[in-house]
Amino acid sequence: MAEGLGHHNRAVVAGAGIAGLATALRLHRAGWQVLVVERAPARRSSGYLVNLLGQGYDAADRLGVLPALADRDLGVFTSILVRADGRPKFTIPAALAQAALGPRAMTVFRGDLESALYEAARDAVTIRFGTAVRSVAQDRDGVDVTLSDGTTERAELLVGADGVHSGVRELVFGPEAGFRVDLRHLVAAFPLDRVPQNVPDGAGATFIGPRRTAALINLGPGRSSAFFTYRVDDPSAELARGPVAALGSAFGDLGGGVPDALRRLAAAPETAYFDSVSQVVMDEWHRGRVVLLGDAAWCVSLFAGYGAALALAGADQLGTALGEHPGDVAAALAQWEAQLRPEIRTRQALARKGTSQYAPPSRAHVWARDLMIRAIQLPGIRGLVQRSVRRDHG
Repeated sequence: MAEGLGHHNRAVVAGAGIAGLATALRLHRAGWQVLVVERAPARRSSGYLVNLLGQGYDAADRLGVLPALADRDLGVFTSILVRADGRPKFTIPAALAQAALGPRAMTVFRGDLESALYEAARDAVTIRFGTAVRSVAQDRDGVDVTLSDGTTERAELLVGADGVHSGVRELVFGPEAGFRVDLRHLVAAFPLDRVPQNVPDGAGATFIGPRRTAALINLGPGRSSAFFTYRVDDPSAELARGPVAALGSAFGDLGGGVPDALRRLAAAPETAYFDSVSQVVMDEWHRGRVVLLGDAAWCVSLFAGYGAALALAGADQLGTALGEHPGDVAAALAQWEAQLRPEIRTRQALARKGTSQYAPPSRAHVWARDLMIRAIQLPGIRGLVQRSVRRDHG
């Protein structure tokens, strides 16, 4: 039986990505009637990997989506650091990562996680694609949400889970420029329709050079992908060039499997996720009966490597808080935000430090990073790293 099934509260959730679908599923299980609206005309998929660790893994377990992801789990894989021409520098065995992460961890494509959440939610909640929130008016008892299809929905709660460029945030909290902090890096990720050249089966080949990183992951047909990130002085101008031209200029001098990956991107540029790396920093995530969740509220950036886990955990905790305060949305949102904010603050700080890992500022920094990675494989250091990783994601 769903928690609080007798309340029959109604929620509108903007966004049918990981954060929105997880929220819809969790609120349904807490006894809420849920409408999800998504501005895109249909479901989308993207080719980058997400890690489910710690509380994110636990939230996925409670939401019941782990069984659907079991055969899509990419597991851990061998990491090969390579030179600019593709020749290997040194290898980090998969067993090292496995030992550090422990058994309660999963790596999947973002699209596979979204699919699992969608299949779990589609028969439980109403989902409208091609529909966006146009205006919001709220009073003491509820919120009126006017949608792009001309309808107006009355609800007890509006959840803005519509990403870093959130429309709900713009309407209720103000312009994006007041909250988004640009980290001056571009990132691109896309699936590879055939295994990457010069990368062994079950391995990822990563080049890390001054101000840029290129990674190709070979996990077999339909499970391989490419990831690129680099520092730029003018992210907006670089984005305007599009992924094919921008990545060609930034990585066209590299060897190994990179040239083939760039050719495949040129043949299907629509498959790429391509955006600036940014964070969303806000003093409050809720206002009245409107709450932001996931990247719309606290985007930690891809450099944190924890965005999907935080979205799942945030959705799970929101359902718990609403269940603990039946009929008192204000108290539930206050409790939820107070509990979650310290973790978000920590993850955002780690991400800002992480920029130097993905795009070291100089060759000296690259050399120092290589030494650090080599040292991790030493038995004494390895134990320290394993304990640190489990503490951070426990």
